[in-house]
Order: sequence, then structure tokens, then C-alpha cells
Amino acid sequence: MEKLHFFDENIPCLAACPVNTNAGMYVAAIADGQDELAYLTARLPNPFASVCGRVCAAPCEDACRRGEIDKPIAIRALKRFVTDQFGVEAGMDTYKQVAAPPDVSRPESIGIVGGGPAGLSAAHDLRRLGYAVTLYEATPQLGGMMLLGIPEYRLDRTLLAAEIKAITDLGVDVRLKTKLGENITLGELRDRHDALFLSIGATLGRGLDLEGHEADGVLKAIEFLINANQGFATSIGEKVVVIGGGDVAMDAARTALRAATYDEIARRNADYDEGHERASMTEALDVARTAARTGAQDITIMSLEAKHEMPASEFEIEEAEHEDITFVNRRGPARILTENGKVTGIETIAVTRVFDEDGRFSPEFDESDRMTLEADTIIMAIGQAIDVEALGDDGPEISPRRTIQVGEDSLATSLPKVWAGGDAARGPRTLIEAIADGRRAAREIHEAFGGSFTEADAGTMVQLEQFHRLDDVYDRVPRVDVPTLSTDRRIGLAEVETGFTVEQARCEAQRCLRCFANILLDTDICVLCALCADVCPLDLISLVPSEEIHPDDPGGTALMLNEQSCIRCALCIERCPTDALSMGLWTGVGVPTVGAAV
Repeated sequence: MEKLHFFDENIPCLAACPVNTNAGMYVAAIADGQDELAYLTARLPNPFASVCGRVCAAPCEDACRRGEIDKPIAIRALKRFVTDQFGVEAGMDTYKQVAAPPDVSRPESIGIVGGGPAGLSAAHDLRRLGYAVTLYEATPQLGGMMLLGIPEYRLDRTLLAAEIKAITDLGVDVRLKTKLGENITLGELRDRHDALFLSIGATLGRGLDLEGHEADGVLKAIEFLINANQGFATSIGEKVVVIGGGDVAMDAARTALRAATYDEIARRNADYDEGHERASMTEALDVARTAARTGAQDITIMSLEAKHEMPASEFEIEEAEHEDITFVNRRGPARILTENGKVTGIETIAVTRVFDEDGRFSPEFDESDRMTLEADTIIMAIGQAIDVEALGDDGPEISPRRTIQVGEDSLATSLPKVWAGGDAARGPRTLIEAIADGRRAAREIHEAFGGSFTEADAGTMVQLEQFHRLDDVYDRVPRVDVPTLSTDRRIGLAEVETGFTVEQARCEAQRCLRCFANILLDTDICVLCALCADVCPLDLISLVPSEEIHPDDPGGTALMLNEQSCIRCALCIERCPTDALSMGLWTGVGVPTVGAAV
């Protein structure tokens, strides 16, 4: 995306979202009971709104100004609230109001390698622009790491399939079981298409060159998750140690708890003849429900970081704790203990520092402080890599990080008319960042063929005559916890999150400070009377000498507003004797044309 307009940058949740979802707008719409508008606002920039309502890393919540008062708005859960009503999981095609099929067809053919979130998002946008799109996927199913890496207890597979179908139904030509470097070469694809987008996933796990790392029972997390999610055997024993502190480590640990269900899927698949479809997760779940959730009984997550330093999301850490997973922090692996070639445990050393004075990753250890953890299985969740060898000898330039090299301000590779994004270009990142790369690639490809987005990106400031005002006790309303299944009911692969009720969603959405509304000043009629400063309940408005703002412009007065803490109560507007102050709504990035919440 181009650099956001000032007013969009002034909306922290929108600016923090890689696809520029106007989260504040859809949260406010929910608070006002406009749920369909909320859904359309969430779906407008994101073809995976329903998926993200369940598994997004939610950088918008990290940026939410409400978090400076108490806790940020539960934005992701509120997105799920409206997708449950109007998204593909509800059997609805409401998304077509903001994502209709193309009106025109263009002559150019675009090949996309990789059917994960980046590739599918690019396919979505390119098809809507009228391009002929062919999507090449190495596995038998589309979805990439959404399907292979995210466990089903976090993301329902029926929902994922429906969201993917909404994209392919736009007219995408899908070629499954077509692996780059085996079934087709990059050169053949370049000859076949006018442009390419490379979005191969980071499906290779990274290991540690420790003593004992080749023993039976040492697994790489991403490969463990892929095998489990594809219905292959996941025999791991009773004691498992997961090494790592990110979300993948949490997923691996929580998947290990459900090993019995995955093993049941593998058993059923083994019973099927070659001509039949593989057993579904739901089918296997019917059997798994007859017993309590079983799998590994003793799960430990060991990380270099202290609990508060772990890169995993706070919610995922809390959910792991609720499921009685043990955390051992500030320990590093020294060597893997084995007996007759089989893992028996891991020897650890103390970590004295993880980051240096500049915040860079630079761990230091105390070799004299050692501790042993027993284990049947060691799962390494320490990083992923892409298969750059599949690109061949005539592939694009590779970066020192072993990813496809792209430009600083572009996703273009060293090869003409070849772009790359997602894990392929940046290494493992979040789902929403992959979606953003897919959309950005589509934009760059369109511009390369003469397309323009200028008119679509134009925004307008609309002055509001009426606007929402927070109650006096707005800062005393606590965040509504995202509902989840109780621990004793987490059987098999049942989704752990259950979603907000209507009452919970309205209550949580009402906490929003509505940062998308802006205080506007008409400097031509402002008399600098300071009455606005007098009436501000939070003392956020002040008059200061102009030289404090612009040293080269002395002798004047500047009116200052602290936007960071403003709650848009509008008392300053009501008090202004010259009507120099007003409230405005910027209809730029992320606002559907079907309406607006205020």
C-alpha cells in the first residue's frame, strides 16, 4: 500500500494492520448494532476476514489506544462476531458487496506459485482486476500454512475451505499437486505466463546442531504440525519438551496434547483404499469424543526468554497454561540425552541474557547452571525455512537469509515480471502479513501492466453533525474476556474459542474510543480564546508559544491537542464560540461505500 494519509495514520488500529483494516470503524458499527456494516468493513481489505477473526496475531490490538487506559479492545474476537453472522461460515455471500467478480477481462495471464494466504490473496485481487490467474500448489489442497500449520482446534477446516472457495469461485485456475522444481520449472512458468508471483511457504523446519540431535524422537515443530494436520501418525510418547517461545511452539505443545485424536485420523486413513478420500478431521473426531482428550501427558515448553519476553501472543500463552502445559523459562538446550538411539531427555543451561543493550537478540548463558528434563520427544520450534533449491539454477537472486531477494520498496525480484512475497521473501511471519504481501503483489503487478489505483485510494473528510459520546464511566468498563471452552470440555479437535454473544460483543465494542473521528480546527476563525483548553476534562489542549513548535516562527501562539489520549468527547467543540472546532470522519482507507458508523 502507498503511505497512508495523515488521518489514516492517526487511527492506530488501522495503521498497525498490514492490510489497513479500519478496525475502529467496524468496532464502532458493532457498538451501534450495525453488524452487516461491520462485516463489510472487516471484509473490504481482507479476503480472509473469517480466518483472521479466529487466528490473526491482531497487531491492531497492540496499537489500540484503549490499551493505554486499561486493556485494548478485543478486536479480533469482535471480527469473529460479525463473520459468524455474515461470513462464509454462515453460508452467506455478503462479501460480494465489496468483493464482486470482475466486470472486465484483461489479456494478461498471471501465474502464482503457492496456495497459501499470500498466493490466494494475490489471486483474489488479480481476478477482481480481470486478470487470468493460474494458481500452482504443491500439495493436494489449497491453504498453505493455514491448513498445514494452524491446528484445527484454532481454525475450523470447513470455514477455511469456504473462504478459499469464495476466492477460487472468482475464476481462478487451480493446479494441485504441482510442485515447483519437480512437476514444473520456473522457466516453464515464465514462458507460460506474462508475470509470476512466488509465494512458496516456509515448510522446512530449522534444527539445532546439538549432541544427540539425530536421535529418534527429535522433531521439527513445523514438520510435526504438518504431519498432524495432514492426518499422518504422530506417535510422541507421554513426555514432550518443546523448545521455543513463539506461537508455533504453543501450537506444537497444544497439538501434542491432542495426539490421540490425530493418531485416530492416521489409523482411519490407513484403512482407506487408495481410491477413497482421506478421513476428515470431523469424522475422526466422532471417535475421539468417546474418550477424554489424550495424548502426551507431560508437556513442557522451554524458552530462552522469560515469560514476559516470549514472542508468542499473550492469549496463546494463557491458553497453554489453562491446558496445564508447563513453562520452563530462561533455559537453553545444551545437549539431547539418548539411550540406544532414542531420546530420553535434554540437558539445559541457564540463560543470563537474551537481548543486548540495543534490544538485539544476543543470548548469554551460564554453563555451570545445568538442569535435565526427561522427555520421550523433543520438538524444535526455533524457526522455518523455504526450499530455495526448488527455484532452480535460473531462479531469482537469493538473500543472505535464504529467502527470495526483493526490493526495499517493492516485491519485485531480480527477474523481470517476477514478484515474490509472504514467507518466500520475508521468512516466516504472521498470517495477516502474508495476506498483505499478496495484496501488495497484486497491486504492483497491476501497475506494471498500466493499471492505476489513484481514484480508488482517494479519501474525503466528512464533517459530522452527530457523534457518539462515551459515558462518564468509560474508563471503568473492563475488557470482556474472549469466551473459550472450559478445559475439561476440550476434547479432540473441537474449537477452543466459542465467540462473543450479542450482549458481550456490544459491551466490548462500546469500550472503543473511536479514534477514527478527528478533531478539526479552522485556523481562519479560531481566536485562540483557550476556552477549549479550559473545558477539556483530560487537559489535553494547550496554547504554547509558536517558537516551541517552529523555532523560526517566533511571536505567535500555537494550539496543541494531544491526539494520543483524546477520547473524542467533543466538549471542546461545543464550547468553541466561533465554531472553529468540529468533528470529522475521514473516508479514506478501509471504509466501505455502503455506509459509515460515527
